[in-house]
Amino acid sequence: MRIAIATDAWTPQVNGVVRTLQAVTAELVAMGHEVCVIAPDQFRTLPCPSYPEIRLALTGRAGVGRRLAEFGAEAIHIATEGPIGLAARRHCMSRQFAFTTAYHTQFPDYVAERTGMPADWFWRYIRWFHGPSAAVLASTPSVEAILEARGIGPVQRWGRGVDLDLFRPDRPGHPALAGLAGPILLYVGRVAVEKNIEAFLACDRPGTKVVVGDGPALASLTRAWPAVHFLGALHGEALASAYAGADVFVFPSRTDTFGLVMIEALACGTPVAAFPVTGPIDVLAPGSSGMDEDLGIAIDKALACPRAAAAAYGATFGWRRSAEQFLAALVPQGEGKRRLAA
Repeated sequence: MRIAIATDAWTPQVNGVVRTLQAVTAELVAMGHEVCVIAPDQFRTLPCPSYPEIRLALTGRAGVGRRLAEFGAEAIHIATEGPIGLAARRHCMSRQFAFTTAYHTQFPDYVAERTGMPADWFWRYIRWFHGPSAAVLASTPSVEAILEARGIGPVQRWGRGVDLDLFRPDRPGHPALAGLAGPILLYVGRVAVEKNIEAFLACDRPGTKVVVGDGPALASLTRAWPAVHFLGALHGEALASAYAGADVFVFPSRTDTFGLVMIEALACGTPVAAFPVTGPIDVLAPGSSGMDEDLGIAIDKALACPRAAAAAYGATFGWRRSAEQFLAALVPQGEGKRRLAA
């Protein structure tokens, strides 16, 4: 099948959406499908307000539609609600093409956090955007429930995976962690206000806190927390060794829909500490993680978990199953009921 994926999240961005799309695309190709990713690197871009690391594509229905037509897409998936996703939606609606969408991030909560405006205002856009979709893909039962409560659907499950060849428990720890006072408490992800990183940095627990990642809040947090080790963005084996060298992976976000970094850490044998909120409550399991409304207590619980249990649970996540779920949700052109009311 010739599958087109329209996304505003793509390299050089580093986040769970990009890693998910890259991994699933690779699996689909390995399964014999042709995949065309329509992403910002194919257009002129401008920096996203308040988040210049993210580039927004300067394109419309014609530019995206031309690429879809040239590729001869037999199934279309719209991954994000940004300019490229909007252009792809308009193209499909104008030609009565069926398409699927995905709800990757708590977009209303993120925008509300940055603007101070009510999240309900942005849910109106989300409802409108996903309304004509033949299926809205969601990563966990909690996200499904959120979407259905907001009148968004039909919803289908699309789980996540981890590269078990890269993220594994036998890796040596990253050299930057050598000699640090233990326990080593690690955060990996975007360094941005919506990730609630200060909840982690403010935890009164012994040991050393390490932050891996980049983002608009990096400079201010570096100044405010001089005792914390900020390593910047790491990739590949360097990232895997950071996970493997930590004693606990701390996931302070309250707004993520999944949290791919959690299963990467688990696959490296590192227990996870998190709040009991959407994402962690669906992904984590007793014996390999600690959850509590007091993040310090969650860290204590995680420290008591055997690394072998964390690695065994992390090893249950694979990308092939995720790709199969994605493929099953697609609607080839000319098949299925099309929900195309504007």
